Amino acid sequence: MHMTKKIGFLSFGHWQNVPGSRVRSAREALVQAIDLAVAAEEVGVDGAYFRVHHFAPQQAAPFPLLSAIAARTSRIEIGTGVIDMRYENPLYMAEEAAAADLISGGRLQLGVSRGSPETALAGYESFGYAPAAGQTDADMARQHTAIFRQAIAGQPMANANPQMTGREGSLPLFPLSDTLPDRIWWGAGTRATAEWTAEQGMNLMSSTLLTEDTGVPFDELQAEQIQRFRDAWAESGWERTPRVSVSRSIIPITDDESRHYFGVRAQVEGQDQVGHLDGGLARFGRSYIGEPEQLVAELAQDAAVAAADTVLVTVPNQLGVEFNARLLAGVKAVGRELGWDREAVGAA
Repeated sequence: MHMTKKIGFLSFGHWQNVPGSRVRSAREALVQAIDLAVAAEEVGVDGAYFRVHHFAPQQAAPFPLLSAIAARTSRIEIGTGVIDMRYENPLYMAEEAAAADLISGGRLQLGVSRGSPETALAGYESFGYAPAAGQTDADMARQHTAIFRQAIAGQPMANANPQMTGREGSLPLFPLSDTLPDRIWWGAGTRATAEWTAEQGMNLMSSTLLTEDTGVPFDELQAEQIQRFRDAWAESGWERTPRVSVSRSIIPITDDESRHYFGVRAQVEGQDQVGHLDGGLARFGRSYIGEPEQLVAELAQDAAVAAADTVLVTVPNQLGVEFNARLLAGVKAVGRELGWDREAVGAA
């Protein structure tokens, strides 16, 4: 039995003025991101997602970009993977997220988390946020997330000024987008965090790396994480069905250009990597690089891809819009062979 899946792309939004880069400036990175989302929608891809990093030549402020994409498209989901909540003013973010969602007609899929190691040491302190006494930066990220979620749900955020409103009481933020609270995802790097995510009622965005290693292949560890999430979701009694995404590097070798850039890497990146991150072991997932028939066979054996309803394909954005549009069309074709398309499996 095949499970239908949404396919999205995940861009890190790099730019660099060096030989070989087709993205030389911040403007080019932003404009090409919009153009790639338009092209992705045209080839039938379901989502345009962007990483958010600070103090680095990458995408940093997602809402102007997502709103611009929303205005140029009609169907594709727009999202993040992920926003580092240590840096965020949750109320200002709530206003921006609701506005972007309303512009898109309810297509925003917002991935948030405690963040990952950044180029700046405690960069969130430069943004004006520091953990309280006895609190970690991860605690602060979760606190910011809780306030953000309360705000987008329309809960009171301030006391009314009777001189302006003619009454006493409290006020929510505006604008509000009614269904946005159901479309918040938490980027989880461990099995325990996935269970916490389910208890909070957020969708699961499983990371491209897990900050734990049990010795089993990455896809099996990630599949266990997904199952624990779904079990905890059921135990929590939520009524709606949650979404689950996994990220993968998938590069079909379909022409001379893709062979030139990635043919050699196909020989060395086809297995998991184990390394150190944040003082502990971490397991990184393999890349899928090869002829389409080979990718179909290999992805069919990926336990976490099988368990997820959404696959986010990391794209080499510095190779430009045309290259990545062809890459995504190739991934779409691979997915069709795997039965990911709703059209491909019909009513089955």
